Amino acid sequence: MVTENIDDLIKQQFDNTLNDTNFNIPNARLYRGKVRDNYILNEKRIIIATDRLSSFDRVITTIPFKGQMLNQVSAFWFEKTKNIMKNHVIEILDPNVAVVHQCETIPIEIIVRAYITGTAWRNYLNGDHLSGVILPKGLKKNQKLDDIIVTPSTKAESGHDIYISKEEIINEKMVDKDVYEEMEEAAIKLFEFGQEFCRKNGLILVDTKYEMGVKEEDIMLIDEIHTQDSSRFWIADTYEELFKNGKDPEILDKEIFREWLMATYPDIFPNIEPDQMIPPISDEIKIELAKRYMRSYKKITGLDFKPEVGAVEQRIITNLKKAHYF
Repeated sequence: MVTENIDDLIKQQFDNTLNDTNFNIPNARLYRGKVRDNYILNEKRIIIATDRLSSFDRVITTIPFKGQMLNQVSAFWFEKTKNIMKNHVIEILDPNVAVVHQCETIPIEIIVRAYITGTAWRNYLNGDHLSGVILPKGLKKNQKLDDIIVTPSTKAESGHDIYISKEEIINEKMVDKDVYEEMEEAAIKLFEFGQEFCRKNGLILVDTKYEMGVKEEDIMLIDEIHTQDSSRFWIADTYEELFKNGKDPEILDKEIFREWLMATYPDIFPNIEPDQMIPPISDEIKIELAKRYMRSYKKITGLDFKPEVGAVEQRIITNLKKAHYF
């Protein structure tokens, strides 16, 4: 990656970020998620990773190169973890595009945490239990937990996800007991693998979420894995000293953006309503976030990020045509 003026490179891409798509793919149904556009065929799904940035369950803005980075980081992890759990990937068609198996989505997200921070910390301060998990008194923000905890939530198509306990999931028959336990067991194995891999690269995998689906009775990992959107990453070698001094860790995920929103617009965030207008987002925070995504890309994969500069949508159309989807 050219680094002599990365700020200018990111600025140049502001006018080329991919906000959404509306491709006329024969026999495909379009489903637009928070950050991905999905073209659903009978047996396949074409997932377009856009540059949309979601926070507090709302799409807030677009970040240059974000879709490319997330798609490629996910592809990296899907390949690394395919022996732990089957996943839905068929091929990576474009830096922003994955062609995957069409699965029946299980309506539960499995969230795994090793530290108390973010939503877990905010709930802890308010005295609220997260998914029925009772934590000991006296914890400090960003403290490492004695054991990994699992805090599942419902998967909402819009609005806020709701944290729910394992017992509620099973008692309300949202998921069969054996299916849920297989999901939770796989999630812990994936997380432990991610922790160890990140540790070797000087990162802490703080927490993450996993989504799963079913195809022909197989439970598969779907959506994304260990990306900067679905996970928190901290720099390992400075964590202990910063924590000891009551300071926040060095962050490589989008938590910095959440904190910027709450500091800049405290009357709006974190409790923004589904139909509330999004306030202006500064170029400076967009640039800073793009650079942090790039840093974490290299820390995670060991590879320099190679930004695809220019019109993202046109490049995707060209590659879809080459694969005969048009």
